[in-house]
Amino acid sequence: MKDMIQINEISQQRILENLSSAVLLFDQSLCLQYMNPAAEMLFEISFRHTVGNSAESIIQCPGGLPREHLEQALRTGHHFTERELCLPLPDGKRATVDCTVIPLSDSEGETALLIEIQQIDRQLRISREEQLLSQHQAAQELIRGLAHEIKNPLGGLRGAAQLLEQELDDPGLCEYTQIIINEADRLKNLVNRMLGSDRLPNLKQVNIHTLLERVRNLVLVESGERLTIERDYDPSIPDICVDSDRIIQALLNILRNAAREIGNSPDGRILLQTRILRQFTIGNRRHRLVAQISIEDNGRGIPDSIREKLFYPMVTASDDGVGLGLTIAQSLINQHSGLVECSSEPGKTVFTVLLPVENPNATN
Repeated sequence: MKDMIQINEISQQRILENLSSAVLLFDQSLCLQYMNPAAEMLFEISFRHTVGNSAESIIQCPGGLPREHLEQALRTGHHFTERELCLPLPDGKRATVDCTVIPLSDSEGETALLIEIQQIDRQLRISREEQLLSQHQAAQELIRGLAHEIKNPLGGLRGAAQLLEQELDDPGLCEYTQIIINEADRLKNLVNRMLGSDRLPNLKQVNIHTLLERVRNLVLVESGERLTIERDYDPSIPDICVDSDRIIQALLNILRNAAREIGNSPDGRILLQTRILRQFTIGNRRHRLVAQISIEDNGRGIPDSIREKLFYPMVTASDDGVGLGLTIAQSLINQHSGLVECSSEPGKTVFTVLLPVENPNATN
């Protein structure tokens, strides 16, 4: 029987040490008594140097896991789970976690608190990507339907205005028919822009930094000396298989938005950053190598009211925009099996472009 207890203790120890989720054990005074290797990796601390520290000094989730909730769990013996907490990490980054708090007690009445922390950033990212792709597909289907319903009557309207113009004796009245014709053409062009090109992408191997430099120079020329665009490029990124014109247009739309957002601010700054991601999933497809392009600005941020529908047509936070730039950018990147994501808070808005390095039409 004693041997069985020792075996169980060894098995439990091995289980805890091999769990991918972080596990921490605190005594009834909420001082650390144990943490498994996953917890040491998450917090980048050694258990040997942290034993005895308080729970709030280790798990610093602002407003998410207050000490009084932990003390209440010890008193009542009821476990609880806090979901999607923002956990600051030692390297300055943040992790999104689910945190489960479980009160424990032994036969002698001693109590302790087991806290299990699971990182869910990956699950949230995949869910967000699927939502973005679904949004884009729904928007494209809506646009195609509207385009058919709009372009047919526009053609008839324009033709009728041209026939009417030929019958008018007073040249002064032709001004009104020209307004009809010009507005019909403008609406047709708007619909065509929303639909995008119907030709297949012209895929070629190209250095992504060459395209970024071209886009950067174009925006600098448009904006003048007031704009600062910094660069942080990863030279290890290999050439990628893309349609250069379409990628330039997509990046140009995003970078112009960033330049418009910071306006004439003397402290306005944009950062272009590239990184390589390995074995990375976009949507439901895994890619061996993915180029990550980040366009970051320090503007006021995107309003909460439009953040979830940012890539829909006609949605814009700009007073002088028509709300097509990001929709078109998402469409052009999607044609390369890529995706555009956005995260925003006051002082930091980041648009992230994910592009597979290999030919998107090739099979894995």
